[in-house]
Amino acid sequence: MRVYAALIATLLAAGAARAETISAYTDINEANCSTFAISEEGGEFANLVCNGYKGYPILIYSGDLRESLFYGFPPDGDLAPAWESFGAFNSTGPKVEWRVEKEGGLEIPYATIHRWFVSDAEDSSKHTEVLVVEKVGQLHERDGCAVGLVVATGNPGANDAARLIADEQARGFICGADERVIIADGVPLPDFYRQEE
Repeated sequence: MRVYAALIATLLAAGAARAETISAYTDINEANCSTFAISEEGGEFANLVCNGYKGYPILIYSGDLRESLFYGFPPDGDLAPAWESFGAFNSTGPKVEWRVEKEGGLEIPYATIHRWFVSDAEDSSKHTEVLVVEKVGQLHERDGCAVGLVVATGNPGANDAARLIADEQARGFICGADERVIIADGVPLPDFYRQEE
């Protein structure tokens, strides 16, 4: 009986050890991006596809001093990902944190955490930093969107909170239906919206 219990415990431990969650980091560098659309008025409305994590792309849609990003594989055909952005002028930082599930030789990124800088509507010299947690679009699903928003300004625990949202919410999140998790801790959160095509 003891041998059997020890064998079960060993197998359970081995199974638990197989799946591991890690953070991996990539940088958005325009030298490694390709422009796939641009407005006739000029580069202000340029859309880019950039290197992400191990073949997973990052799509950057920009216009009117605002950005909308999609991480992973976008919808098939003529469908563009939904525009998701803050209402105020904004931009994103260069570093992206990917939450990755490793099992055997597989590494599947299921969420990203990316720092946004959102301008104050009344004073453009001021901004609020927000960590946006996104579900990554997979080849079989091609569905990605914002899962959570964590105000990072004045919040030393913002990164840990964003990782918790990514790990607990991203994989089962239904884009366009489920409600995003918001952590603001008393700091006014800039308006964030999703606009379907």
